[in-house]
Amino acid sequence: MSSNLAAVLPLKAAHSPRGRQLILVDIENVVGGAVLTPAAARWARTQIESVLSVRADDHVVIGMSHVGLFDSALAWPGKKYVVNSGPNGADLALLAEMESVRVERYDEVVLVSGDGIFTEAVSALIDRGARVTVLTHRAHCSKRLRLAAHETVDLQPGHNISSDNGAAR
Repeated sequence: MSSNLAAVLPLKAAHSPRGRQLILVDIENVVGGAVLTPAAARWARTQIESVLSVRADDHVVIGMSHVGLFDSALAWPGKKYVVNSGPNGADLALLAEMESVRVERYDEVVLVSGDGIFTEAVSALIDRGARVTVLTHRAHCSKRLRLAAHETVDLQPGHNISSDNGAAR
C-alpha cells in the first residue's frame, strides 16, 4: 500500500472483524480547548469516527473538564466520562483511567490525543501487553508519544503519520 489513504484504511476496514477496543478520548485535545457546545462535541466524535470504527462492544472513555461534561454527554451518550478540572484536568483524568485498565480485556487501546503527558502511560500499557494506537492531529502530536505507540494515525482522514512506529516489545 503506497498511498497514505490506504495506510489509514486498516483502522476503519481491517479492524472491523476484531476484538474489543478501549478508546480513550481527550476530547479537549480534539477540539483544541474546552468543549463549550454540543456542536463542538459532535464535531469531535465525527472526526474520530471518520478514521476509527467504533463498535457497540468497544469501551469508550471520554476525558474532559467539568465545563464540557453536559455537551459531551449529549453528543456521545452512554459512554464513560472522566472529569477533572484545572490545568491538564482532562489529561489527569484519563491518566488515572490508563493506570487502572485491565489490558487483557482489549485487543487494542486507542488513545485520541497528541499530548506528551501520555507518553509514559502508553509505554506502561505496552509493557503490560497492550497494542496501542494514537489518533491525533498531525500538527499537535508529541514526538515522544508518537514514538512510544505502535501506530499513530492522523485524525484528518487519509493521512497516516506513521505505521508501526516502533514500540517493539
